[in-house]
Amino acid sequence: MSIRLTVDDLTSGNMTEFQEKLCQQHEDSMHRELESLIATADKAEAETCKKDFDGFKKLFHRFLKHKGPSVDWAKIHRPPEDSIHPYEKIKLRGLPDDIAACLNKLAVVKLNGGLGTSMGCKGPKSLISVRNENTFLDLTVQQIEHLNKAFNANVPLVLMNSFNTDEETKKILQKYKHHRVTIHTFNQSRYPRINKESLLPIAKTMRVNGENVEAWYPPGHGDTYTSFYNSGLLDKLIAEGKEYIFVSNIDNLGATVDLFILHHLMSQPADRRCEFIMEVTDKTRADVKGGTLIQYDNHLRLLEIAQVPKAHVDEFKSVTKFKIFNTNNLWISLPAIKRLHEKNAMDLEIIVNPKTLDGGLNVIQLETAVGAAIKSFDNVLGVNVPRSRFLPVKTSSDLLLVMSNLYSLDNGSLTMSRLREFPSTPHVKLGSSFTKVQQFLARFENIPDMLELDHLTVSGDVTFGKNVSLKGTVIIIANHGDRIDIPAGAMLENKIVSGNLRILDH
Repeated sequence: MSIRLTVDDLTSGNMTEFQEKLCQQHEDSMHRELESLIATADKAEAETCKKDFDGFKKLFHRFLKHKGPSVDWAKIHRPPEDSIHPYEKIKLRGLPDDIAACLNKLAVVKLNGGLGTSMGCKGPKSLISVRNENTFLDLTVQQIEHLNKAFNANVPLVLMNSFNTDEETKKILQKYKHHRVTIHTFNQSRYPRINKESLLPIAKTMRVNGENVEAWYPPGHGDTYTSFYNSGLLDKLIAEGKEYIFVSNIDNLGATVDLFILHHLMSQPADRRCEFIMEVTDKTRADVKGGTLIQYDNHLRLLEIAQVPKAHVDEFKSVTKFKIFNTNNLWISLPAIKRLHEKNAMDLEIIVNPKTLDGGLNVIQLETAVGAAIKSFDNVLGVNVPRSRFLPVKTSSDLLLVMSNLYSLDNGSLTMSRLREFPSTPHVKLGSSFTKVQQFLARFENIPDMLELDHLTVSGDVTFGKNVSLKGTVIIIANHGDRIDIPAGAMLENKIVSGNLRILDH
């Protein structure tokens, strides 16, 4: 009879001496399996695989040794007032005459490891068209090129790709050859998915094709630090005089280089230089699951919902106790990353992400979050930024907002139209018939006028004709078997539309 350690045993917090021995057995078995996998790689690939697996071994070791919840709820406190600065306070300081000197010490890193599958698209998410035929990547290049031209600066763009996005992204980069922006890429690690029962890799070879594609995963954006260091790009940028990176998700269209935050970083005395700024913004009911900043053991720390004991999840979601959340727009010192990595002093909490594969097999992915490193840096700061700096496009509902006349596009940056009376974005909820981008586009002859919209809910088989205008609260529900065609030129203000409305060509 074999006795195994389970994921539940590891998170219960009560490890006996017997379980300690089992942990060691699991670790030994894992190391043997990883060696076998490396043996299936060709020579060129083997070196990269070894580096990836070194990181994975450390993560797996910590996962086995991890006891119970990663936070003690009683030790959680609100951050001190001076640890989170209002953006307006930073903006009041103005800008120096020579902002180009600050820009020349900056590189922009975009997290580009994700696929567009959740929006029904194949390939990298960054290649989805979001506005006037421009993709996320097009807009990013335009933003940075505009900065470089306007201030005669040299801000490079660095893309962190994954094994899922690298090949297709590199093909597309050819089209930016004549743009005034230097583009670097590096690949985040490739880690093996683990069978939930045996705690061993499900991969049989290092190949990433066919059935084997499900055996691998990119281990979350916390891997940025290790992969960036291993790629040699960190040292290259430091040698070029770069001091900070601005890191953000490529699908956050609000994450542009902010000159006021950059100036704040650069204007501190050398011995008190801020090593890490996390942009946070006020939480709304739509953001209750977002990670928040807390004070813990005299350090500013990121608390994610996955770390919260079940008994306290409702408290975590409370908008009154935890008023801000992490936008994942981060400003980080390059020399500090180098120092912490070389001292192996970056302690990122492990996120255990359970998945069920197509065949029904239960696996786990061990991941980390880039913002979790805040507790390891010196002189860290939160900046409470306007909501406009958090404009992620995760769903077709988000896509409708950014494609509409709510926003104007200027040099790759989206800004809220001055014609909108309220600075907040409408709440939009499109049903499952709109999930995939192709379905979504087929249901709109053109994007409705939404300048005066507060709330839109659409469910069922609904289409929109040309030049439709939506105002106030609009709810359109086509029940199963029904269809609603909103006619061209229609103006719906504070309306509920239901039933069946077909408009056919005569």
